[in-house]
Amino acid sequence: MENAIVSDTGAHNQNARPFAELNNQTSQRLADIFKILGDPTRIKLLALLTSGEMRVSDIADSLSMGQSAISHQLRVLRDASLVKFRKEGKEAWYSLDDDHVVKLMSQGLEHVSHG
Repeated sequence: MENAIVSDTGAHNQNARPFAELNNQTSQRLADIFKILGDPTRIKLLALLTSGEMRVSDIADSLSMGQSAISHQLRVLRDASLVKFRKEGKEAWYSLDDDHVVKLMSQGLEHVSHG
């Protein structure tokens, strides 16, 4: 158990080593991601995109919000590399940037469902 760290509860966590070695820049970037994920509208938006690529208008309709408000939220998520887009004519199609986003969402949902 040389890479294990003992938690306050006495439990060992074999995956704790990378967290013990976080530098300031990485810590800040991780904190920024959690801040961005701290908005319920962004969570709902990301949840919609787990089912696949969507146009801004479809996202706005699904969330009963205006397209400009959705575009703003998508820009925040895009700047954080949580979503990506492609242009098809005049329309932008948005999707999750990669599987890490789904893992973050799944882990968070599991945690809030746990207790």
